[in-house]
Amino acid sequence: MAYPLRSALFALDAELAHRATILALRGWGAAGTPFRNASDIALPVEVAGITFPNPVGLAAGLDKNGEAIAGLFGLGFGAVEIGTLTPRPQAGNPKPRLFRLAEDEAVINRMGFNNDGLQAALERVARLKQREGVLGINVGANKDSPDRVADYVAGVRRAAPLADYLTINVSSPNTPGLRDLQSRPALDELLAAVDEARILAGGARRPVFLKIAPDLDQAGVEGAIQAATTHHIDALIVSNTTISRPPLRSHRGGEAGGLSGAPLRELARAKLGEALAIAGGALPVISAGGIDGADEARRRLEMGAVLVQVYSALVYRGPGLAREIVRGLAAR
Repeated sequence: MAYPLRSALFALDAELAHRATILALRGWGAAGTPFRNASDIALPVEVAGITFPNPVGLAAGLDKNGEAIAGLFGLGFGAVEIGTLTPRPQAGNPKPRLFRLAEDEAVINRMGFNNDGLQAALERVARLKQREGVLGINVGANKDSPDRVADYVAGVRRAAPLADYLTINVSSPNTPGLRDLQSRPALDELLAAVDEARILAGGARRPVFLKIAPDLDQAGVEGAIQAATTHHIDALIVSNTTISRPPLRSHRGGEAGGLSGAPLRELARAKLGEALAIAGGALPVISAGGIDGADEARRRLEMGAVLVQVYSALVYRGPGLAREIVRGLAAR
């Protein structure tokens, strides 16, 4: 279904349209636009000791630098996750690196953790006058880092005082070698270090979520869940983009990078079911991938997910998507 300004945005290069969206949301939030209105419905959910106003969150990747947090909360999300942030700024991969597959309602990206760096984003978060909803900060490692575990530790330690939760992103396909951190014993080393780094000054522990790839086989999912439970990870996000390619209609389907959107739906459902069965209730699971409306969100929640996250569907369904999903869930 088309939404106002879709034609104008689709007339632009995908990355330029993304930038225009961030600037518009930043301005909207800075103007003091009300975060909520009287018709919004609360559907509170508690996960990892955090009360989410509703179960619909924004996945990382849209607002990499924390520029438009207020505006994004204004769209009705129960949670907004910014990032992925790396300790040092980096430009990411060469352009073009973001592609719409309109015929498939999909996106392929090979952005490569392009961001302004952790410090710049945290300064923006610290300046927020208010936020209505849960703020997640997604952290990663610099592409050229000699010690990627140290990068994650730095990200967690510095972001923990300002975040409601932190996400460890070891599942992006666009940083060479990063996904190797999903395998043991590398994952054990990483999560043990993160478990120590997330302790706040008063001794409290900031909740940490682990985001995995949908391309892990069953043994990989089992290993990730075992490591997560061993090192007190609070929830698992299933899943990131995929390097697999289901049948696609768009001529852009052969572009390198991570595929997201509608074609990821079946794989995301399958991996959610697999993760839930393996975790056996020991670890809350958050579902992402191919969620484009209330029916699909409801399906994931009924399967056993505690929360859902969306991103690519916003490109095709527009800024009213979060409220549409929440109201659809409430109607049932």
